[in-house]
Amino acid sequence: FQDLAMMKTMSGGNCTLNVPAKNSYRMVVLGASRVGKSSIVSRFLNGRFEDQYTPTIEDFHRKVYNIRGDMYQLDILDTSGNHPFPAMRRLSILTGDVFILVFSLDNRESFDEVKRLQKQILEVKSCLKNKTKESADLPMVICGNKNDHSEIFRKVRSDEGEDLVSSDENCAYFEVSAKKNTNVDEMFYVLFSMAKLPHEMSPSLHRKISIQYGDTFQQKSFRMRRVKDMDAYGMISPFARRPSVNSDLKYIKSKVLREGQSREREKCTIQ
Repeated sequence: FQDLAMMKTMSGGNCTLNVPAKNSYRMVVLGASRVGKSSIVSRFLNGRFEDQYTPTIEDFHRKVYNIRGDMYQLDILDTSGNHPFPAMRRLSILTGDVFILVFSLDNRESFDEVKRLQKQILEVKSCLKNKTKESADLPMVICGNKNDHSEIFRKVRSDEGEDLVSSDENCAYFEVSAKKNTNVDEMFYVLFSMAKLPHEMSPSLHRKISIQYGDTFQQKSFRMRRVKDMDAYGMISPFARRPSVNSDLKYIKSKVLREGQSREREKCTIQ
């Protein structure tokens, strides 16, 4: 298949958005339970923080961008902190393009879990890279959440977090507060820059558009009326569903067997 023929389709309401497969990415968020993974995702998607804690089994979100006339799709996989199914976690890693590993600065065990996850990601991706002969970098952010808490509760020093990323130019460390929205936008900006994605994907650098504008969203001449003209727009799909496990497995198989282009993930989309 050629890139032009490989299109991802997102249906929402009465609109259909087509995104070139080469511009479609998956962001995987990993970490122990109760460290704030979903809160960081919520900040990214809608700028809100939820005080009530709800355990995550696995949440899937999709955001589509029109950046200077080009369409991009970012799928977000917010994983469970309990890892009840190790095979599913491995599959999430295999299909991920960019990673956010979250721990809580007041929880030493969650930091140890991030160290294990970082090692696992590097091992799993290295294995896949050897089979596919890919040379792509692995953009990753290690995120110490809850830096709004008093220093007397801190269990992980800043230099310990910095040490985890010191030998990898495609890995960065941030201390953030999802509650206070501290350093969250900066963290995403750096992550997208390392992934060579448009930095306008960062929450504060694009205009948020509702689904009602979907029909005209993908037009290269798309502009909002009565607002300051911008070159970047983002829209959350309210009806996105996680691709099936079978679809993800087929995607990985196609990469290993080199049956098509490496970004053939349009096969993973289900309506």
